[in-house]
Amino acid sequence: MTAKQTIEAGKAILGIEFGSTRIKAVLIDEENKPIAQGAFEWENQFVDGLWTYSIDLIWKGLQDCYADLRADVQRQYSCDIESLAAIGFSAMMHGYMAFNAKQEILVPFRTWRNTNTGKAAAELSKLFNYNIPLRWSISHLYQCILENNEHVKDIKYLTTLAGYVHWQMTGQFVLGVGDASGMIPVDPVTKTYDAGMVKKFDELIAPKGYSWKLLDILPKALVAGENAGSLTAEGAKMLDVSGHLKAGIPVCPPEGDAGTGMVATNAVKQRTGNVSAGTSSFSMIVLEKPLSKPYEAIDLVTTPDGSLVAMVHCNNCTSDINAWVGIFKEYQQLLGVPVDMGDIYTKLFNKALEGDSDCGGLMTYNYVSGEPITGLAEGRPLFVRSATDKFNLANLMRAQLYGAIGVLKIGNDILLKEEKVKVDRLTGHGGYFKTLGVGQRMLAAALNTPISVMETAGEGGAWGIALLAGYMLNSQISLADYLEDVVFGGNTGVSVSPTPEDVAGFEKYIQNYKHCLPIEQRAVEVKA
Repeated sequence: MTAKQTIEAGKAILGIEFGSTRIKAVLIDEENKPIAQGAFEWENQFVDGLWTYSIDLIWKGLQDCYADLRADVQRQYSCDIESLAAIGFSAMMHGYMAFNAKQEILVPFRTWRNTNTGKAAAELSKLFNYNIPLRWSISHLYQCILENNEHVKDIKYLTTLAGYVHWQMTGQFVLGVGDASGMIPVDPVTKTYDAGMVKKFDELIAPKGYSWKLLDILPKALVAGENAGSLTAEGAKMLDVSGHLKAGIPVCPPEGDAGTGMVATNAVKQRTGNVSAGTSSFSMIVLEKPLSKPYEAIDLVTTPDGSLVAMVHCNNCTSDINAWVGIFKEYQQLLGVPVDMGDIYTKLFNKALEGDSDCGGLMTYNYVSGEPITGLAEGRPLFVRSATDKFNLANLMRAQLYGAIGVLKIGNDILLKEEKVKVDRLTGHGGYFKTLGVGQRMLAAALNTPISVMETAGEGGAWGIALLAGYMLNSQISLADYLEDVVFGGNTGVSVSPTPEDVAGFEKYIQNYKHCLPIEQRAVEVKA
């Protein structure tokens, strides 16, 4: 079939992902190739000391993104979307969305970016003997309990952003197991919430006398391939305000951006992994066995089909690079030179390759928000140099690229150097890798590991959740085999290996980075 025939026959598959700065829709054909796209740009808001997105903006963003997709279909194929073979919804993981019995949100959505849950996360980590990160839903819930928040007694539903959108679209209060594993730990054997930890939590909060227990308010966890309901008539109207889209379309389990990143990079088998690098960054390595002990820097989550994954999550990645590129854009405009943002990024990223392997001593902390791995509850973007450092454009840009993955290296050094975790293939995706060969080379140096990037690196999570929706229709084989044989056909992308000079340079940079962390700490403490 041609793309137009696929769409008109209702055999296209739709994936929508709510990223931190963009909601993206990808329509794929029966061969899993993107045939149309839509997007909506958005930003979180810092309200009353917490990072949030409003409910109204969530729905406006979804509807505008879908409308943009429809416009792309009409522009390319002169037809409309009436039906689809399947749909999948994905979003940034973790955070806190609590609703009452009337499905009314009780407090503004608290995103993964918030770091106000330190006391709760520490107490739960000790109780469970398991690392519970600040951004996990259970940390947010327990922090609200510790603070005696009035709304807690009224909670009927607790979910993530992906779970919320799916719930409203289908009426099904469920969650993909990968996203569920970022709410409270999941047992990789039972592929649902860890029963022992659930019991301990219920016992911990029993003196509060709430009418609910933890499993009463959590969504049911589903593994990839399971049917998670279908688009209701109300859901169809909420998604497509034009009224063209029909109800009844099957919808796959909603997943988090970590899970869709694993799928989009063919990294759900043991000894494979991926690095997603955009507004935030995280690495995911599918483990052969559990780690020897808990680590504060390592989160244990699961693949969309329930295998154990070591995750290093960093709150910050490319935002500070974007800010610096914005300065160069302003300078270009000042000179009266036409601005092509893609060209600016490409030229500046390639310039970084000319820099010294240790950035000439220059150093950046890209902390727009706090970084738990390095012990910073708040952030302050910072550029550090001494009078004798080699301050030039190439080193400045290389320092920006190093700084964007500095925390990621610190976390992964635990896995690769201390735990001796074996990785056969590590694949990068996201904006950090869009300039061919540059981000790859920097990350290869940081982790001293070959890094692959596929042509689909820029497609990201919207494509990943579309693939999961497609897998639901073809789940007679394992997800790993489906991706390997059906979707990717053995393609592992283009690999870049680290050079000894780059590895040595990054090691020198990261030692200096760790030594100078007190400068960042002091910058946070001194309020401007």
